[in-house]
Amino acid sequence: MGETRPRPPDGRRTAAMTESENQRRGIEAARLSEQELIRELENIHRSRHDTLLHGAPAALASHTTRMAELEEEYLRRHPDRPVTAGRTRAGARARTHTESDGPSR
Repeated sequence: MGETRPRPPDGRRTAAMTESENQRRGIEAARLSEQELIRELENIHRSRHDTLLHGAPAALASHTTRMAELEEEYLRRHPDRPVTAGRTRAGARARTHTESDGPSR
């Protein structure tokens, strides 16, 4: 295992992470290739439910931090990503309104 390096006086992390820190947190999201980022997002979303239901508080906090890091990087890379109309507030309202109208005959 690698040694834990002290933090600078301002509390920020240094650019160089120890090997054990890297294994716990994973590679910085900004350093992942596009394919690696997508794979990491798929994996973390797949494991989120179990972590929420059964993970220790520290595991959930770590999972939340990593998921946010990955999602923020994806959004940084894809600011103009296509958004499905049904995934917007207006689209959800239209869907709910249509569903409450009942089936048309």
